[in-house]
Amino acid sequence: MTGPVVVGGSVAGLAAGLALALRGLPVRVLEQAPVPPEGPPGKAAELWKRPTVAQNGHSHVLTSLGVRVLRAHVPQVLDAALEAGARMLDLMRALPVRADDGIRRQGDEELVALAVRRPVFELVLRQALRSLPNVTISHDVKVIGLRTTPSGNRVTGLVTGDGEDIPTHTVVDATGRRSASRSWLTAAGFPPEAARTAPTRVRAFTRFYRLRSPGTLPGPLNRGNAAGGIWDHYAAVAHLADNDTYALTVGVPTADPATTGLRHPAAFTAVARLSPYLAAWADPAVGEPISAVRAITLPPNTLHCAPDAGAGPIAGLYPVGDAACVTDPLFGRGMSLALRHAFLLADFLADEPAVEEQGERAARIADGVYRSWYEQSVREDAARTALWQARVTGCPPPTVSESGRAALSEVARAAAADGTVWRGLTRVLMGLETVEDVFDDEAFRRRVRTAPEPAAAAPRPLTREELVAAVRDEVRA
Repeated sequence: MTGPVVVGGSVAGLAAGLALALRGLPVRVLEQAPVPPEGPPGKAAELWKRPTVAQNGHSHVLTSLGVRVLRAHVPQVLDAALEAGARMLDLMRALPVRADDGIRRQGDEELVALAVRRPVFELVLRQALRSLPNVTISHDVKVIGLRTTPSGNRVTGLVTGDGEDIPTHTVVDATGRRSASRSWLTAAGFPPEAARTAPTRVRAFTRFYRLRSPGTLPGPLNRGNAAGGIWDHYAAVAHLADNDTYALTVGVPTADPATTGLRHPAAFTAVARLSPYLAAWADPAVGEPISAVRAITLPPNTLHCAPDAGAGPIAGLYPVGDAACVTDPLFGRGMSLALRHAFLLADFLADEPAVEEQGERAARIADGVYRSWYEQSVREDAARTALWQARVTGCPPPTVSESGRAALSEVARAAAADGTVWRGLTRVLMGLETVEDVFDDEAFRRRVRTAPEPAAAAPRPLTREELVAAVRDEVRA
């Protein structure tokens, strides 16, 4: 038998391979795409074509959780990312003036985020993995099947498209949203239980830019790791990245044909320039476009890794990252959750004896990483969809359901004037603590209820009519 085999060489697969190799295990990574370009990550990323990775050309961020994992397990990767041009963002700079008492608290040092393009971060991870002696990375390899024991309770190997039969007791599925191991299991005669899914109903339009004046930001990052906002019928956000690059993203409902014209650069720019906090970022004198406007329909929230599903997972097969769970990319937590899961899984596999219950125990680890975030995404997406759709159709907005937990919008309002609420909200948004950990605390709820009203009205976003008119006028021009 060989050591662990990781199928998939993007963020989750590279992180899993790195975590396993650092525990002393011999690791083989199989990636179906060609070898990426060589050279400094910042330059190589711009030459790297990823037609099979739809989200590659859209904005990403490594949240505080991701930074925490890197600091704890592979600080050399964080150093290499910074050396490659990534930028560490201090989220405390976004603490509202009214909420700032001037006293720094324990945990404030964790409120950071890493601004970096996804392909740059992938290339940094790949360089770290390649540097280890017990690692083999194979490209242009497609896995087409899984070998199991006759009963289907344990993995025994993999089969590739070119006929190679790889014996192994440990397969890490890092194939992303397609979660290829599900089709492998079905073909082997052991179909898995249906995944839990819920729609996001968001289309995103993204364009990348490079600052014309290096190192000079055109405006504040009012969201800590971004500038912009999520309003009652659309979102518009600027995400800083590496090497003086940044991305502008506009999110709209999928069921809104009037916004399809955002594919046109002029319409996209017009909406960005008319949205709060984004005008300066969208100014042609500030940023030079370095990509087309790219459109993507955000994938549904999907949970594959429930330990109580059917007969349970089989020993030796471990989905990580999007192969285990997809949460709405609008929240920007996918890379960070994949990193956390990869290192928890590696610790488990290095320490846990190979027993038949191993699959179920590993599934419980995955469930602990993802379930809360999946459920939070489902709730927030349902609330946002109802509000956005009401604005599109002209119907009255939905009433807020009565519950003990404050809505995200209510917490955000209170955070503008209460530093404790702001910290709690930011720690949730950055993945350091779950909604249950923070929002369900009675003292936190009380602070949300009693927080003073904002001193001034927030900047007004485009109305639905103004947004549609801006798109229509530019498309016709």
